[in-house]
Amino acid sequence: MRTGSGQAGDPPAAAQRAEPAISSPLATTRWVAWHDDLAAWLDRLGWLGTLSDWLTGVLAPIRERHQDNLVLELLHGGRWVGHPLHPALSDLPIGLWAGVVVMDATDRDSAPRRGLDAAGMLSAAGILAAGATALTGLSDWTVSNDQDRRLGLFHGLLNTAALGLQCASLGTRMAGHRGAARALGAAGLTVTAAAGYLGGHLVFTKGVMVNRVAWASGPRRWTRALQEADLPDDSPAAVEAEGRQIMLYRHGGRLYAIDNICSHAGGLLSRGPVADLTVTCPLHGSRFALADGCVSRGPASQPQPVLPTRIRNGWIEVRGSQPAPRRPASGRTQP
Repeated sequence: MRTGSGQAGDPPAAAQRAEPAISSPLATTRWVAWHDDLAAWLDRLGWLGTLSDWLTGVLAPIRERHQDNLVLELLHGGRWVGHPLHPALSDLPIGLWAGVVVMDATDRDSAPRRGLDAAGMLSAAGILAAGATALTGLSDWTVSNDQDRRLGLFHGLLNTAALGLQCASLGTRMAGHRGAARALGAAGLTVTAAAGYLGGHLVFTKGVMVNRVAWASGPRRWTRALQEADLPDDSPAAVEAEGRQIMLYRHGGRLYAIDNICSHAGGLLSRGPVADLTVTCPLHGSRFALADGCVSRGPASQPQPVLPTRIRNGWIEVRGSQPAPRRPASGRTQP
């Protein structure tokens, strides 16, 4: 019988060849969760927290003093753009500097040349675009919190270092040192890629600057939220209905119900002041109209969902914007 045929009487497999080692679950977890470990390590850097606190102390009063300024709101993107402006602008310097690397890689002329060539023009355009991107990023950073703020600061420091490398690359290119310019440009793009990865972690893992109420829809049927007697006029109340947090408000006998989680960064609207039927988020100052949830001041760019209300048997009831389908007599759900 042929050795190793898999039939009875074959010698043990260990005698023929060593079994492949089974990877440790701990080792596998480390490979999968390295990005979380990196973020946690960065968050523990003492100097980063100190710098973040210092910058916050300097910039936060300036933002609060000028938060009604239209220019400041436009730097966030605001209600007119519909989403933050910084991520869209960040594509510009990345694309321009990537084009410089491609042009340098395909340029066979090694003779020193002073002045701006086509690659130099792209490099200069990328530097200008990076300046605008940095300004919008700084504006967004001032309305972040806690770990997101510290990681966002490191993201900004990496981008600043990359911008410095690109400026050095442009300077050496104009001086005629093409080899040094190419090396500096490639290094700058590498640092930019690292910063971009960290920015992706902030958005897609931490949910920074995303609409916090994009999936809010319930409750699907009229649900009791609060006894009518427990809601005095002109006093916001926070309630919960089927897991959804809702802010109730009554003025002049009319009821208003709005999602209590601010669409910008998750602040609780019920803890903010209400004036002229407009609530101000206590976290970053976004304002929303109670009647329709419209944004009247940023940094929020998305409106707040509003909910229908009614009073039945002494209870204030609420329902989501998507009511449950009616059931016919047969008990089956209508299409």
